[in-house]
Amino acid sequence: MTTILRLAGAATLFAALAACSSAPTHFHTLVPRSVSPAGTAAPFVIDVQGVNVPPQVDQAALVLRHGASNIAVMDSERWASPLGDEIRSALAADLSARLGTHDVHGLPRGKDAAVVRVQVDVRRFDSELGGDATLEAAWSVRGKDQSANCSSQVVQPAGNSYDSIVDAHQRALGQLSDRIAIAARAVAAGQSPACQ
Repeated sequence: MTTILRLAGAATLFAALAACSSAPTHFHTLVPRSVSPAGTAAPFVIDVQGVNVPPQVDQAALVLRHGASNIAVMDSERWASPLGDEIRSALAADLSARLGTHDVHGLPRGKDAAVVRVQVDVRRFDSELGGDATLEAAWSVRGKDQSANCSSQVVQPAGNSYDSIVDAHQRALGQLSDRIAIAARAVAAGQSPACQ
């Protein structure tokens, strides 16, 4: 009888552990697979600084917005690196391709090197399944003699999957990169750019 009770207890424990098993974890990145390079190379390099993100979304898991005030943290859907790093890497890749240059953040460079510094502060990073991916950011570009301080809002339609939300954010970051690239070229040429 004791053996039967032990076997029943072991079977119950095994069933409970099987029920607690979690869904597989999926990892996502905002860095585009490839970006077509610019036709002409820029006569300057860029230094894309670290990106600040709102604390509500500054976590490993994707955060989805529901309605006016609800959010859901998707523990099995995660960023490949911290969200601020994902955004910085995506912007660096996009801008390098659009401008025909490269990002020298954290690398040594000569004192006379022509460098345009890019700073982005994300104010809103909303993701809605079946809704939109919304990106709002304040950003600046600084050259040797000129600078620009701007803000942008980009909204991209998102589908009904996590992959489609990430794709929508990649497109939004691409649009933001377009605006930053225009300002970076102007600043590098010693002009005062208008915000796009």
